[in-house]
Amino acid sequence: MHGNSVLDGVQRQRQAGRTNPASRLTTMLAAIALSFGVAAQAADAQSAVATPIAVAVASHSISASMSNSTSDSTPGSTLPSLSDITAMLRAQFRVAPMESMKIARAVLTEADRYAISPVLLLAVMSVESSFDRHAVSVAGARGLMQVLPAAHPQLIAGTTDLSDPAINVRIGTTILRDYLDASGGDLEAALLRYSGGGRGYARRVVLRMQSFDASLRRE
Repeated sequence: MHGNSVLDGVQRQRQAGRTNPASRLTTMLAAIALSFGVAAQAADAQSAVATPIAVAVASHSISASMSNSTSDSTPGSTLPSLSDITAMLRAQFRVAPMESMKIARAVLTEADRYAISPVLLLAVMSVESSFDRHAVSVAGARGLMQVLPAAHPQLIAGTTDLSDPAINVRIGTTILRDYLDASGGDLEAALLRYSGGGRGYARRVVLRMQSFDASLRRE
């Protein structure tokens, strides 16, 4: 009797498996979800670089970029100096001495004016133009921060030379500040909008920020 009952039970389970594919699919999906959860936890534990934007949001440079205060300009702040930025541009990007000085001065001026981290501005320029003030994209974006005249006619009005670091950085920083404010301080959203929806753009900028921050601290 027991043997027949067990056999009957096995047969009924097999029949149920054939006649109820939904339950099998549910089980498979649950297993997949569990495996993704385990993998995600392992990745988080192994490396913070896997989420560079989340890491950078907690860093000084990103926090400064979304601040509406100018407390970083007070004595004892960790902002890079004019000479630090100039030296980095010359060493890492082979920018000529006078060009480096103009770019560094423009970055610090506009960072102070718009309460944005100078490291963020440098990172955007690096990704956009590699610090080539004469750079022109296929879409017509120009200069260090690749300002697109067609997209910002009011800001461009009266501008004669977008290759001028002072003019280009001022307009580019104005645009980025507006996007930060519109996104409620969400840096990733602001960068995505600045790039026109470029895939992976925010990640590249944040990684450059981390690299520049480390370099400038060593200067």
